[in-house]
Amino acid sequence: MATSDVFEKKPLWLSIEENILALGSQELAGGNGEPAIQKIAGELDNAGFNVSRHGGNLLKVRWAVEKARQVGSPLLKAFNAKVEGFTLDDVADPFAATTKLLDDLGANWPELRIPERRADVVRIVERTKLDLIIAKAKDMSGDQGIRMLLEEDVDEADIISGLEISKEKLEEVKDVIKKERAERARVQTLLDKVADKSDEEKVRNLIDNNVAEALIIEMAKVDQGAIDAVKKAMEEELKEKQRLAEEEAARKKKEAEGPSLEDISADDMTYFIDSIREIMEFSDQEKEIRAMCEQSSIPKALVDIAVSDPDKLDELEKNAQG
Repeated sequence: MATSDVFEKKPLWLSIEENILALGSQELAGGNGEPAIQKIAGELDNAGFNVSRHGGNLLKVRWAVEKARQVGSPLLKAFNAKVEGFTLDDVADPFAATTKLLDDLGANWPELRIPERRADVVRIVERTKLDLIIAKAKDMSGDQGIRMLLEEDVDEADIISGLEISKEKLEEVKDVIKKERAERARVQTLLDKVADKSDEEKVRNLIDNNVAEALIIEMAKVDQGAIDAVKKAMEEELKEKQRLAEEEAARKKKEAEGPSLEDISADDMTYFIDSIREIMEFSDQEKEIRAMCEQSSIPKALVDIAVSDPDKLDELEKNAQG
């Protein structure tokens, strides 16, 4: 990170050091340094600092130039080298990173330890951390970078500008995260209800409640094998339930249809045929005949004959009467 990008309004000491860094090596080393001092003072005046006519500020320029001449290198050359070498691990704690930075540079530039300057250095280190974490986020696929920055509590304006995304996109990701958190809360509630149960029962409960497998693995702390075993057992149970249901449906259907022709007694046959004839006197519509016959519990086998071949009823009645 370029130090000059850190402040909208830089402190005077940093602006002085930037101007020293911009000097040529001959300007810094040559003569008594007075031309360099006057050049820097003029440039700072133009930048809005009162230096040339402010004895204290001019002294700050003079001292900084003399220090650079004594050390043989500008402060910011060493400072920027340190900052640009930082990794995210280095700046995880900006205050600790600042202390180490000042310890490394303090022998030549003890003035960096002045409280006002230390606070400025902390801000530079914090900005460096932000730049590094945004750079990391840019290299992540999908929405992972946005997620990481939100988890790190990076300011939303910095996320939008750093990743060059829209406010709408950020809100979209935040909404997804909100739903994920709600789902996690739901799953945790489900797990709490079966806390004293076996892993198999916990997994079964989560599957029954439509929890995604990845979340089951994470929150129930089981592996894929445990999920597969439970699903296989549930499939077998489902097949058995389906078989029993089909048998029950067939039984009910048979019960509703009544006995076959062969199983109807002679007396019942006569009774059912008489009932059918009475119904057919009311309607000749098949749908209505079937509905009335069903209400009268007349066997379906007889009803089918009545609507398809009613003359056969006479034959069946004759046989039933002997």
